[in-house]
Amino acid sequence: MMMKTTLPVVLLTALAVATVGCDTSGGRSKDRWATTENTNVELDFDKVNEAYKAAEGPEDFERRVNEIYQGSEVISVAVQDLDAKTQVVTGFFDKNSDGSVQDPEKVFTIRRDVSGEGAAQIQTSGFGHYGYYHSPVMSLASGMLLGAMVSSALRPNYVPVYTQPYATPPGRSLDLRSHREAYRASNPSSVDHSRSSQTGRRYNNAGGSRFGSGKSGAGSRFGVRRGERGRRPERLVA
Repeated sequence: MMMKTTLPVVLLTALAVATVGCDTSGGRSKDRWATTENTNVELDFDKVNEAYKAAEGPEDFERRVNEIYQGSEVISVAVQDLDAKTQVVTGFFDKNSDGSVQDPEKVFTIRRDVSGEGAAQIQTSGFGHYGYYHSPVMSLASGMLLGAMVSSALRPNYVPVYTQPYATPPGRSLDLRSHREAYRASNPSSVDHSRSSQTGRRYNNAGGSRFGSGKSGAGSRFGVRRGERGRRPERLVA
């Protein structure tokens, strides 16, 4: 009689444990995806800023940005000239493949303002996981080595090109991904998850900052290692 009673209880208990185990595993899987998607990959903003300065146009810039980005997603780029002096460039994850920027998709913005004859300034801000990054205002001048995307705005006869905004066509993502895979294969040293930006500042960073190559594209009191505070800034030679 005891054996007949015990066997069903054992079977029911095993079934309950198996069911709970499956539900818990499924829940962990979903939570893990939600917390790791686009959040564990650092982006070297010093290199992003240099890429913008050197870019010949939006397509060249988006190619350079995706070479810099260490993750598997493709960063799309939107460019808009708000007026004759101001341009806003937005990097974003085009998750719904519609070729337009949605606020939750933003990775960074670069704002370029012409500040005088032959002079401009840019400032970069991160969004989402990269919201810790805010660059100092970086000055540009016509004597510097700059790509056409920036240098054209410093000419006296400049006419804004992107009053009708540009955005990476969804179909171009495959080309950018293929190019990046080829770039990584031929430049294995470019894949380095340990590096992040030196310029700008982090907020609520309990884990401390991680630094890149030791040289920054712009001087700032933010994001500078304590041991380097006494270092004198280097003058840019036009």
